[in-house]
Amino acid sequence: MSQGVYNVLFLCTGNSARSIMAEVLLNAFGQGRFRAFSAGSHPTGYVHPLALDKLAKEGLPTEGLRSKSWEEFARPEAPPLDFVITVCDQAKGEPCPVFPGRPITAHWGVPDPAAVVGSEGEKRLAFAKAYALLERRISLFVNLHPENLERLALEQKVRAIGEVQL
Repeated sequence: MSQGVYNVLFLCTGNSARSIMAEVLLNAFGQGRFRAFSAGSHPTGYVHPLALDKLAKEGLPTEGLRSKSWEEFARPEAPPLDFVITVCDQAKGEPCPVFPGRPITAHWGVPDPAAVVGSEGEKRLAFAKAYALLERRISLFVNLHPENLERLALEQKVRAIGEVQL
């Protein structure tokens, strides 16, 4: 576990919506204590426009966001990770690469807003719900203060956050 800034990787299958929103939220809420990244096992190659729209409407930065493979974070030159958190059930079940560092892992399942079929309003509502759930969980996460917890206690608390609902 690093001291100072904690590196967190959010994983999803496509890395187009949930993991991207989690990355942006943690970088905003982490106040320099956390540095967030996101990636996917099978990246779509684009960030979903409704994810970008939701982030922008919340006043959060969207410049430079991109859908990327989790392989980028398994390379020797990748930053050592303190936490790896899956946000979709499909990515949870996939065999992950070995990441640098000795990261604590957790699963914070969030329904996929990009999979919603329906009207524009229904799709926007799905993105709003996913955003709200991630915002709640990340707010809890940044208040953990990893430097004050032993690894096992920290791991249990990070995993418990994944059970928090709205």
